[in-house]
Amino acid sequence: MMGHQTGCQDKLFYSFNLEAYVPQRHLLRGIDHFLDLSDLRQHLSEFYSHTGRPSIDPELMIRMLIIGYSFGIRSERRLCEEVHLNLAYRWFCRLGLEDQVPDHSTFSKNRHGRFRDSDTFRYIFETVLQRCMQEGLVGGEGFATDASIIKADAQRLHSVPGEDAMKWTLSEDAPRAVREYLEALEATNETPSFTPKFVSTADPSATWTGMTGPAFFAYCTNYLIDLKAGIIVDVEASTVNKTAEVHATQTMIDRVEDQFDIKPKRLVGDTNYGTADILAWLVNEKDIAPHVPVWDKSDRTDGTLSRSDFVWDAEADEYSCPEGKTLRKNWRPFKNPRTHINQDNFIRYRAKESDCAACPSKAQCCPNASIRKISRSVHEDARDVARQIALTPAYEASMRERKKVEMLFAHLKRILKMDKLRLRGFSGAQDEFLLAATAQNLRRMAKWLTPIAKEADLMPA
Repeated sequence: MMGHQTGCQDKLFYSFNLEAYVPQRHLLRGIDHFLDLSDLRQHLSEFYSHTGRPSIDPELMIRMLIIGYSFGIRSERRLCEEVHLNLAYRWFCRLGLEDQVPDHSTFSKNRHGRFRDSDTFRYIFETVLQRCMQEGLVGGEGFATDASIIKADAQRLHSVPGEDAMKWTLSEDAPRAVREYLEALEATNETPSFTPKFVSTADPSATWTGMTGPAFFAYCTNYLIDLKAGIIVDVEASTVNKTAEVHATQTMIDRVEDQFDIKPKRLVGDTNYGTADILAWLVNEKDIAPHVPVWDKSDRTDGTLSRSDFVWDAEADEYSCPEGKTLRKNWRPFKNPRTHINQDNFIRYRAKESDCAACPSKAQCCPNASIRKISRSVHEDARDVARQIALTPAYEASMRERKKVEMLFAHLKRILKMDKLRLRGFSGAQDEFLLAATAQNLRRMAKWLTPIAKEADLMPA
């Protein structure tokens, strides 16, 4: 017999237990198991007044944000609606059926105030990272680094030419993102190396870039991950600029070493991290093996001799060509000794014009120049270290492992829906990147370390 719903909802009393309505296999159960916010109130205590009406519980707001970034709920207004309706979300936030969900404006007020002043999101990220270490997911032997471009909440329509932006002055009437941009310029007190083509009036810190196709305003999120289980050990926002990405990686490596006393034996990255400066920093200052391709343009493709065809003599500080002739940086003594180091940190070694003029191999060596010149970086020893590593089987394994960081970026954009930022300014971008990385680490622990994950043999090797 077909059933028929009575539609009667006039029962006066209900016996309801939220715990019983959250499935045992729900992702939030695993996240809740590994998320420890017991010290959060102590961390924020000095940023709250001791008098007045009680505020919204900061742990509640953090738990709601974790839900939003874990499940790709990009709008805080919609997040509040989802927490109001979803029983699992209420359970995770420690809310009863009749408890009121905070208004969406509460997040904005706290983010621009006490959360940012206390660096709360960095604190939450490091707390979760410490739990990852306790669970044995961070080996510390090898790190990988990479950057990914994320669109900013800024449009070309609301922008001005870079020359006009250079004339802006700091005022209290300016939008928050503009004030932050101008304050950052004043703090560094440096003249920009170049004038950007466009500057957004909504988010001046965003970079106008066309690296991936049609130009747009964007930021870079930089990840430093541990290769054992793909755990994110640090994250940093930067401009869309190769030099800025390299500096972000140096900042992250130093911060992880200072905060957790962890320094990897090797760093894996793409060619962007194979410049002479970063290789010298890794090899000479940090004693980290660079498993990265060397940024090198010395190999020629036109059939003429490349720099690798010349023999370097470190003791004599000179090169020898295949014909046995010498290339030196200095062919005559100077009254005042010179380093011969150019602004690009390279030294030019030159052959004698008489040697090249009579050389039978000139057509294969320097057909369009009177003499052969070779440029050598002041950090060439570090570059040689990277070249030798690139010949080993360990390097090939590192190149395969580097895909772990690329997979995290794909997960960030496709699963967590962070292909475009909601918050503006460098601080807003950093807040979003920290919360997203925290959510990714929590999801990984929940999926790999819960009893159900162990039964399914999902533990990392």
